[in-house]
Amino acid sequence: MTVTARQVAERISAHVGVPPRPTTVDGFLAGDPDAPIRGIAVTMMATLDVLQRAAARGLDLVVTHEPLYFDHHGASDEALASAGDPVFAAKAAFVAEHGLVVLHQHDAWHDREPDGIQTGVARALGWLEHARAGDHEVYDLPPTTLGALAAHVADALGARALRYVGDPDAAVSAVGLQPGFQGFVHNRALIARADVDAIVIGEAHEWETGEYAADAVTAGLCAGVVVVGHVPSEQEGMAEYARSLRELLPEVPVELVATADPFRTVTR
Repeated sequence: MTVTARQVAERISAHVGVPPRPTTVDGFLAGDPDAPIRGIAVTMMATLDVLQRAAARGLDLVVTHEPLYFDHHGASDEALASAGDPVFAAKAAFVAEHGLVVLHQHDAWHDREPDGIQTGVARALGWLEHARAGDHEVYDLPPTTLGALAAHVADALGARALRYVGDPDAAVSAVGLQPGFQGFVHNRALIARADVDAIVIGEAHEWETGEYAADAVTAGLCAGVVVVGHVPSEQEGMAEYARSLRELLPEVPVELVATADPFRTVTR
């Protein structure tokens, strides 16, 4: 049975079941939505590497959690094109040459109850059963240390450049989880809570959350903050999306095309 990218988007919207935001980034970013598709690649970030691997597998609809061209709201696309930016040009040319359709799925997946990204990440960490009742961001874990927590998160999420603030031997049990980039206001509110020992985040501005975390640790108000990296902090949320999509669209091949963590650390 032939299905178009637009029909896929409509079925996804009905399945997720949340009203669209008045202003949303969700929608088609490239390609012809009415073109029939052969397969779907689900990814956290549609990097050129991801697009190449999707095309090689015959997956011509790319469902991405993050934008295609480096700007959450797509406000830079026209400027990049007008400037003849070589990276933008190479990526756009590849999308056009291979007839890829790119669908941005960010807001609705976060607005779902429960949050699709949060659910997938918590599942990968083995924390679902430890979720605090009535508080979707906090997990009451068996007692551990900050260093052991950071190591577990790195292993479970495949984060090869994870960093953390705090004493590795500090005791931890109540942990807040904020994947992706949620900003200083949200990070600060969770760090400052007396009923949370440490938090795990995707990324943050170092002069905001980083400085606040350092001061909170020095003041004895927080055990620490674990910074996973944006891609690995949300990747498992899109693995959750892919699982859901396979059930929704059994007639179309659906694959998770994982985004590689772009950052590495120096080993000495």
